[in-house]
Amino acid sequence: MALAIKFQDMVDRGEVRDYADLARLGYVTRARLTQIMNLLLLAPEIQEEILRQESIEGGKAIVTERHLRHLVAYPSWQQQRSAWTELKSR
Repeated sequence: MALAIKFQDMVDRGEVRDYADLARLGYVTRARLTQIMNLLLLAPEIQEEILRQESIEGGKAIVTERHLRHLVAYPSWQQQRSAWTELKSR
C-alpha cells in the first residue's frame, strides 16, 4: 500500500512520466505494477487500516497484496468493506 502511494506521488510530482517508467525503474512488468497501483482503488479506510496494522505476525504476512486483489475488483467501496471484513475474519 505504501509503495503504491509513493509511486503515485512520484508520478504526480513529475519524477517519472508514467507507470511504464515506474515499471522499468523497478524492473517489474507493467502488469505487476498495475496490480500494485490498483491498491489505490481501495476504500480510504481500508487503505488506512492496511497502513496502520502490523503486517507480520510470527514471520507470516497477515494480509498480502494477493489477498487484496479481489477487493479491488469490487466497484463500490461498500462491497470492498464487506469483503475486507470477511477477509480479516479468516
